[in-house]
Amino acid sequence: MKTNNPLVKQSKTQLAPLGKIESRTQFGGYALTVEKVIFAYINEDALYLRASEALQTYHTQRALEPLVYRKRGIPVQLNYFKVDAKLWQDPEQLLRLSASALHAAQHELANRTVTLRLKDLPNLSLRMEMMLHKVGISSVKVLHEMGSRQSWLKLRAVNKHIGLKTLMALEGAISGHHQAALPAAIREELHAWYVKTLHQKNTVEPS
Repeated sequence: MKTNNPLVKQSKTQLAPLGKIESRTQFGGYALTVEKVIFAYINEDALYLRASEALQTYHTQRALEPLVYRKRGIPVQLNYFKVDAKLWQDPEQLLRLSASALHAAQHELANRTVTLRLKDLPNLSLRMEMMLHKVGISSVKVLHEMGSRQSWLKLRAVNKHIGLKTLMALEGAISGHHQAALPAAIREELHAWYVKTLHQKNTVEPS
């Protein structure tokens, strides 16, 4: 995978009015986020926007191709739709639909984090929920805001047996993945950070 995908750069430039857009590898492509909320994907050099009310209205007028990826060889359709050439040529419309996609994603996340408990997230057990509560991470919203690395550091400060597996589990809980299904690039990045952090703290991971 290209580390500097030109479509990622183009999308960030074109959609800059939405806020600070960041990208991360996911599903073999790139997820675009604003304040860690995913509103678009780039897959096989195409941009896909998350479904929203405005996008559905546009879709009824001009059918857009859905995003499909293969999970264990089975095609799975995601709730994202391709930005075609005509839409790229209409920057105002593209920005309007992208803003609608972002707002829909933010609204869904807000509703989900209110009702979900930490133990309901992938990889997190009731025991882990209790451990997170003890270090001040008492809700899904706080976990998302804190991020996997800072959450891991808080846990590590009170339990030296917390290791790499927990870091991966936290990242998966935040991104919605089983820890074994995290993209390779994210796993490598977290592993490098983990090794560097342990070295800086001059600690040795228990066997």
